[in-house]
This record gives sequence, C-alpha cells and structure tokens, in this order.
Amino acid sequence: MIKEKIKKLAAQYADEFIEVRHHLHAHPELSYKEFETSKFIQQKLAELGIEYKVLATTGVVGLIKGKAPGNRTIALRADMDALPITEENKVEYKSQNAGIMHACGHDVHTTCLLGAAKILNELKDEWEGTVKLIFQPGEEKNPGGASIMIKEGVLEDPKPQAIFALHVHPGLEVGKLSFRSGMVMASADEIYITIKGKGGHAASPHLTTD
Repeated sequence: MIKEKIKKLAAQYADEFIEVRHHLHAHPELSYKEFETSKFIQQKLAELGIEYKVLATTGVVGLIKGKAPGNRTIALRADMDALPITEENKVEYKSQNAGIMHACGHDVHTTCLLGAAKILNELKDEWEGTVKLIFQPGEEKNPGGASIMIKEGVLEDPKPQAIFALHVHPGLEVGKLSFRSGMVMASADEIYITIKGKGGHAASPHLTTD
C-alpha cells in the first residue's frame, strides 16, 4: 500500500528534514524578504527534478505529475516568513538574523512541504493526478502573500480541486493531528487611521485640535 510506503520513506528521511528545519530556523526572514529561503526551496526542488516557478517575488510553486496528470490536481501549501522577534532559545540552530525569529512555526511548515515533495516525487508512478506545491511568502503581513499569488495565477494551469495546509500546535501530543470544518485558527487584521490635528502650546489647549 502506498500509505505504508509513505510512512517508511518519512522515517527514512526524518534526520535529513530535521536538518532542513534547523537550517530554516537559523536563517529566518521577514515577510516579502524571504530571498534566501526562496533560493533554498528552489535548490531543493531542483535537486529532486521537480519543475517550479517563482511568483510574488519570493513565492515558489512546484508541480509533481503522477500517472494520468490531467485527472485531477490538489495543492499543498506552506508559509515561509518569520517574525520581528528576538530569539531567546538556547539551541544550536538559534536564529542567526538579529531581531528575526521563526516564532510561528513557518520553518516547520516549509520543511513539511519539502518533505512531502520528496516523498510524493519518489512515488509519482504510484498515484494519479498532479500535486501543486505552494510555498507562500508574506503570511504575516497585509496584504497577505496568498492574495498576491492568486492574482499572479497560482490557482491556474492547472487549477487545483482542493488545497491542503497545516499549522503546528504545541498543545497537541506528539504524533497527533486535529481538524474541524470551518474556521480553526485566529487571525488579525491591520487597521490604518489618519489623524488630522493642529498643534499648539500646552497653556492654550483651547486653540489646538488634539
């Protein structure tokens, strides 16, 4: 069964992708500045012989074609960007970029997608359809990288019938997954306001607009 083959390969490549995750964690980059991360992803896909293209400047989209690639397409998506946070962890793979940290797990997400890419590519003669690999920049900023990639055609040629993604959750036991229909994780929007006023002296506040 292909399921057992996937599990076997995942165990076989575990150490390799732990190193990939450590590399990504040590070299975090902010939203829309994921230049080295993008190059790293492109290099890994090229080593596997997976065709890819760049969208939204630093985003990467790969294609793995199985048997009968025109039958259906699914997409797997991961975000790539880090946050403007100083890392205080005492680990060998601690962030080497001052004031920037993978504090939201996007290094793990990218690693998972690269690992899935390697395994699916190795087994591509055993499944039908096409898998689109979407490495999304700028998840932490507005406008989000997803909207830019969509405008640049990430959901076309071929158009996926479904998209799957994941998010790490330290509250879960190791080896456990959770899922539900509808909204799952919280999100935040940025609101920008412009205040127009008139300065003045503190002794004459009635002459100001503050």
